[in-house]
Amino acid sequence: MAVWSRDDLVPGRLWFKIPLTLTLVLRINEGMSKHLAHLSPFAAEPIVFFTVVSAHRQKVLANDALHGILRDIWALAGKRNGWWVGDYLLMPDHVHFFARAGREAMPMKKWVQMWKSFSSRRWKALNGAKAPLWQEDYFDRYLRNADQYSEKWSYVEANPVRKGLVERADDWPYRGRIHELCF
Repeated sequence: MAVWSRDDLVPGRLWFKIPLTLTLVLRINEGMSKHLAHLSPFAAEPIVFFTVVSAHRQKVLANDALHGILRDIWALAGKRNGWWVGDYLLMPDHVHFFARAGREAMPMKKWVQMWKSFSSRRWKALNGAKAPLWQEDYFDRYLRNADQYSEKWSYVEANPVRKGLVERADDWPYRGRIHELCF
């Protein structure tokens, strides 16, 4: 059990002393980020699970044209930006996909901004839309093993069934795999 004194406490921080000389520091009310800090991944090139939502949750993503736009962009992303997209699924108002960054990949945030911007411009040119296509933010989560990947994909591929869009997951046309991502 740790022994505490007033000198151990620093305003604005909580200190937890843990055996094996590991000390965690949590900042309180100091410009907290919207994203939770990620632990260092166990793999040198981890697989990341993404969810990206359409602006104002507009139901415009599940169509052949946008499916083709995103598939084309993501198919080239590995060679151009160092991000290799694996399985993906478009729902009417959001998209889920798995991707892995290569060693020379652009930073995640910059890459997501790039493909969202590029897909928005192509979508607007195709149908004359004026409103933004994507929400500014996105969700990402590092996966540590094949079991986590399978668990996430099982959830993702069941989305169209849960929403009553198809009876069987395999019947949903707005899904696919661009690259095989292995652990």
